[in-house]
Amino acid sequence: MSDHEHHILDIHDETPVEAARDEADLAQFGYKQELRRSLGVFSSFAVAFSYISPSTGIFTLFALGLTTVGGIFIWSWPIVAIGQFVIALGWAELSSHYPVAGSVFQWTKYLSGKTYSWFTGWIYLFAGIITVTSVCVTLPLALIPAFNNMGWHLANGHSNQRIIAVVTLVLITLLNIFGVNLVALINNTGVLFEILGMVVFAFVLALFHHHQSASVIFHTGGTSLTMGTFLVAMFMSLYVIYGFDTASTLAEETRSPRTEAPKAVLASVIGAFVIGAVFLFACLLAVPNLHDAIKNGFGPANIIDANFSNAFATVFLLVVSAAIFVCCLSIETSTIRLCFGMARDNQLPASPTLSKVNMRWHTPIAACLVIGVLAFVPMLQFAGAGIVAIAATGMIYLSYVLGNIALLRARLRGWPRKPAPFSLGRWGLPLTLVGLAWGVGMLVNIAWPRAATNPTPAQTGLALNFHWAWLDHRPVLWSVLGVIVIVGLAYWGLIQRFKPAHMQAPEGEVMAPA
Repeated sequence: MSDHEHHILDIHDETPVEAARDEADLAQFGYKQELRRSLGVFSSFAVAFSYISPSTGIFTLFALGLTTVGGIFIWSWPIVAIGQFVIALGWAELSSHYPVAGSVFQWTKYLSGKTYSWFTGWIYLFAGIITVTSVCVTLPLALIPAFNNMGWHLANGHSNQRIIAVVTLVLITLLNIFGVNLVALINNTGVLFEILGMVVFAFVLALFHHHQSASVIFHTGGTSLTMGTFLVAMFMSLYVIYGFDTASTLAEETRSPRTEAPKAVLASVIGAFVIGAVFLFACLLAVPNLHDAIKNGFGPANIIDANFSNAFATVFLLVVSAAIFVCCLSIETSTIRLCFGMARDNQLPASPTLSKVNMRWHTPIAACLVIGVLAFVPMLQFAGAGIVAIAATGMIYLSYVLGNIALLRARLRGWPRKPAPFSLGRWGLPLTLVGLAWGVGMLVNIAWPRAATNPTPAQTGLALNFHWAWLDHRPVLWSVLGVIVIVGLAYWGLIQRFKPAHMQAPEGEVMAPA
């Protein structure tokens, strides 16, 4: 590949001057440059955008929103985007102060100290792992219908879905082992295809296949619109718009991360919102009959299939499949970097092994393998992509709430005391308060015990079976979170609390441990 092509893709190694500057900056935090620093702002944005991946979440949960409140569910999209953008502003400022691998874990470490940051990192690590699983098991929902359109005749049941999910998990783990440049190349290409694909499909639908008027976004289609049903319909948007801190997690592989990571964090939310809004609106316009679509649980694939030939529908499904694959890849990349960041601070079991970086590929191979294996565990008893998405979304939002609590406490104690390239200035405190209120509210919404968004195994017909009657009548998110917290408490109490914490940072950046 030519130097010009590398420049276009925004993936190339730093100049000696840039490398020396960024290595010296990282050294102030007590870390040596081991990961390859080769990502520019577009590559950093692309990984974060891929994590959010509007096509992935919309494909998975469009039907939930539509069947709950009809076309009105589209209004959850701007509401969630605004709420998450407020949180992203805080994350962008933190990225500018702490350009190290680990995002929420690292931020809470410097803002709130050893114990609080460890539990935040522990929860966020498993949130990332379950998110990897949730997207891997989403891919078959698009890929199997695409194969069937091409004459494969595969049953779209849990067995085949799990096989494809496992193959996907193996592939993305291998790609992550072979280096961030390869991951970034695939991500950059995938993001361009996802953006172009969604925009092209949206405009074709809106211009040539609009069966509904623009007022469809104000129609319930015969469903019951209440505060409760709208909160259920929000789940699609809540599942889509998170993971923007991925641009911060890859800070040690980004050139000039104090300036570039904040841009990528904010751009990923804005880009996902715009692309997703256009596609959602076009899909609603193209619904042939709103009442029938609600009755039959139409998703984007059904809408495309109802309007186009088999060949066009197959192309759409393949574009969505590619976007979901890239989403899987970027989520695992982010989770691996979090694992590496915690292990490098001696915060995990087998930390010396998990933090070891291969000198040839500049990747933490053991961390790659462990994250891959742990992401496979929920597939052992697979009950469908929607069930896994519940646990993933709830734990991510809890991690963000914990991060915002630490940020609020730090601001009340005078943070930041040192300037950084990106700053919220006097808006920092009010925005953090708004972000925390939003996060707590949505966490309660996600965790609320209801069959649509947080069912018990019994309510799923025991598709998920914990083989303990009491647990099978508890909401899925509560059970998953409870197990992870209990295991974490045991590990912390018996082992981790006796380990020293790595707290080195530039003067003025570290708060006194709480």
